[in-house]
Amino acid sequence: MRKWVLSGILASEEAYLSHLEALLLPMKPLKAAATTSQPMLTLQQIETIFFKVPELHEIHKDFYDGLLPRVQQWSHHQCVGDLFQKLNLKVRSAKEGKDQNDKNSLETLLYKPVDRVTRSTLVLHDLLKHTPSSHPDHPLLQDALRISQNFLSSINEEITPRRQSMTVKKGENRQLLRDQFMVELVEGARKLRHVFLFTDLLLCAKLKKQTGGKGQQYDCKWYIPLADVTFQTIDESESSPVSQIPEEEIDAMKVKISQIKNEIQREKVDKGKVLDRLRKKLCEQESLLLLISPCMAFRVSNRNGKGYTFLISSDYEREEWREIIREQQKKCFKSFSLTSLELQMLTNSCVKLQTVHNVPLTINKEDDESMGLYGFLNVIVHSATGLKQSLNLYCTLEVDSFGYFVNKAKTRVYRDTTEPNWNEEFEIELEGSQTLRLLCYSKVKQCRDDGENMDRIMAKGQIQLDPPSLQGKDWQRTVISMNGIEVKLSMRFTSREFSLKRMPSRKQSGVFGVKIGAVTKREHSKVPLIVRQCVEEIERRGMEELGIYRVSGVATDIQALKAAFDANNKDVSVMMSEMDVNAIAGTLKLYFRELPEPLFTDELYANFTEGIALSDSVAKESCMLNLLLSLPEPNLLTFLFLLDHLKRVAENESVNKMSFHNLATVFGPTLLRPSEKDSKIPANPTQPISMSDSWSLEVMSQVQILLYFLQLEAIPTPDSKRQSMLFSTEV
Repeated sequence: MRKWVLSGILASEEAYLSHLEALLLPMKPLKAAATTSQPMLTLQQIETIFFKVPELHEIHKDFYDGLLPRVQQWSHHQCVGDLFQKLNLKVRSAKEGKDQNDKNSLETLLYKPVDRVTRSTLVLHDLLKHTPSSHPDHPLLQDALRISQNFLSSINEEITPRRQSMTVKKGENRQLLRDQFMVELVEGARKLRHVFLFTDLLLCAKLKKQTGGKGQQYDCKWYIPLADVTFQTIDESESSPVSQIPEEEIDAMKVKISQIKNEIQREKVDKGKVLDRLRKKLCEQESLLLLISPCMAFRVSNRNGKGYTFLISSDYEREEWREIIREQQKKCFKSFSLTSLELQMLTNSCVKLQTVHNVPLTINKEDDESMGLYGFLNVIVHSATGLKQSLNLYCTLEVDSFGYFVNKAKTRVYRDTTEPNWNEEFEIELEGSQTLRLLCYSKVKQCRDDGENMDRIMAKGQIQLDPPSLQGKDWQRTVISMNGIEVKLSMRFTSREFSLKRMPSRKQSGVFGVKIGAVTKREHSKVPLIVRQCVEEIERRGMEELGIYRVSGVATDIQALKAAFDANNKDVSVMMSEMDVNAIAGTLKLYFRELPEPLFTDELYANFTEGIALSDSVAKESCMLNLLLSLPEPNLLTFLFLLDHLKRVAENESVNKMSFHNLATVFGPTLLRPSEKDSKIPANPTQPISMSDSWSLEVMSQVQILLYFLQLEAIPTPDSKRQSMLFSTEV
């Protein structure tokens, strides 16, 4: 009998709270309700609420009866709060010696129902305290207390400390384990979502636009109990491939972002009045970049096979989500479903539970927050210890750029060992980078016809790139510990300001750091031997190498080839045939980067940047070709030889993933970057390690110049120079 009575109380309390919440929420904020002219609830809605809950109808009968005679006088200038304040409610507390002003206060009247819930909550606490857990009423009291607590939490928006959990059925706590802004692929469209991983479910929510001074609110898109979450395999997801955004589009957006940042910096100096407009534009562009940049699919499904696809930027993040979900699934054995009220309360609680409060944009960073490093990071991957079995192990390095992560380097596979010793050095370009990530993979056999392998991530870790500790010229040694495996690294950073310097070689008998005209004259050729030999070896066995010219080669191998070419070693061809092709590509890039003057010359650099900016296509083509033909003959013929090679590399784009744009991104700054005296970067910057958007704009211009020539079908050159080039490059 007691159980039946408590069930009735519980049902009544739940219905009362749900409809009371429907009545109260549209009336927030309370102080504004008495002054605004915007209607919050229609009379029909209030009538429906009161009649659905008899107890509510009886308690507020005077209010309801007083409201009906006023139907004829209803005005759109009035709102519920006005009428509510005027009505003489016979509230018990008003009879307990309180003055007339308190009785008629809008805040007081509206919070009387909430006071009742507060008192009920205290009573339920006492009842539960004195009810044995074995008693049949105990779970019912727990449910009643849960409903009351969740209701009070949902309407109390003044709680400043972040909540760690919310109460669910049977008195358990639903804790938030992780939350992150992610991109969801919905019917081919990219949507920004806030994903919340709780101890028992995965919730995907959309952040609503804030209007009318309202606080942050979420709209639930879907949820899956963790017991029902499965990860789609590659074969299952073949039918829904992820469309790739052209890199030209992404780079064009980076140019816009850099331009806006430059304008913001100028306005800060000049104390202009358009900062708000510029910040809004920056927010729009960075939000769009955040949407289009991720391309790696992370797919989850529910027990019915319904799949959802997120796009993230690296294998590191994908593995993090998989690991934490799988670990938590060991504790979740049963599926369940949430009522609409429970789902609404859970979604409302996300505002207080969230740990990530802002979309990861530059505009959301504080002024004194580090904007990352710009320059070159040399990393030596030494060795790994802690492996329990012999594996074929290799490592990859990722750094963040413009808010997402990019794979920058890969070690060779060290086979059948528990203690691999790579000792490989890589030079990684940083663009506002703050974090270096390392992933260790176990190499397995290819298992698909299209060549995609199923290499397994054995360990992963990351370190923050701290500017003060990296400012010195010495190597910084560090150890990344992950899952019992330790990988030893050494790092050294060179800021962009120092990397600008093209230093002539003191040893003019070599080829590195020596003017190209002097080398060709000494060799009696039109194109330097080092260029021809590197190109020949790459075309022999590297045209289908994934990321050729983009993936870093081993620095020690590159230095060995550099020394051999400088010493005019006759065995250099044999050395090249035994080395990784990425080291040969790195040697060719290093040669052009260390020229004392760029291939496009300091004298013509400014003209090229002005020519590429012309809007008229006919004028641009005439200008760019005339400038190109104005280069010294060794420079021109070497460039044309390299250009033909890069076009042949791009013909294999479907395999090596190196498009014209990718190749222009790699070689543009290398071939065009001016000597220090001609650069727009200040020679003595006040902050040697800082964000430099003027540098970014200059680099983008260099990329566009090379891209322009790559996209031209043919470059008309005088027959004498073309024949001279063909003759000089015969092997």
